[in-house]
Amino acid sequence: MTSFAPDSIVLNRKLPLWYQVSQSLRASILGRSPHDPLRLPTEEQLAGHYGVSVLTMRQALKELEDEGLISRHRRRGTFIEPDVLRSTPVRLLGSVDAIVAQQSGMTTELLEHGPAPVPAELAEFFPELARVAGYHRLRSDEKTGEPTNHARNWVRPELAERIDPADLVRWPMTKVLRDVVGADISRITDTVEARLADPETARLLQVPLLSPILHYTGITYDTAGRPLDVAVIHYRGDRFSFTVTLDAT
Repeated sequence: MTSFAPDSIVLNRKLPLWYQVSQSLRASILGRSPHDPLRLPTEEQLAGHYGVSVLTMRQALKELEDEGLISRHRRRGTFIEPDVLRSTPVRLLGSVDAIVAQQSGMTTELLEHGPAPVPAELAEFFPELARVAGYHRLRSDEKTGEPTNHARNWVRPELAERIDPADLVRWPMTKVLRDVVGADISRITDTVEARLADPETARLLQVPLLSPILHYTGITYDTAGRPLDVAVIHYRGDRFSFTVTLDAT
């Protein structure tokens, strides 16, 4: 039986290895094609793939099992749950792969894209620019078709020239910038706050006007500290929660 092939990552030694591996594998699982195999490679094979110990891999798999993404069967192997619920918490967990994992596993529609003036509220992030590239996407639950969030991204023009809009239907912006464009991402700052749905958000997410939503702002920086992308995402308040995990070490 052919096994599912997860993506590869470069591990950051400043973060727990099991956590980085679990988030990368989670992103691969949620972003898989419907035709991909459900069976995962063995613990030993996965450990070799990620360059970690079997014990670390076992801890990463336990995290995914506890979340309900996979099931483990003695003598049969480990399998992706085909009907796993895709609506998940908004997690701010400290790595680029965590952000990619959060944004994966949904049906995405690119509503509009093209050059746009820098929004006044974002001028501080693009002080030398008059225009940026704007992207607006609507994400929906793969099983039910129910809208779950809509996202706007404002990206530096020189990066946008290398973005294929079709990739933004398949992958999150963070993954496109890092793995397709080759942007040297150093950090992402995240802010989540409670708000009430405005008319556009209520229409797109099919919720009553002024119903609760989660307003997320993510700013992606390069190694020189320059903002590359500013993302603003509105999540349905009845489908998402806000989670922060702190490493005690």
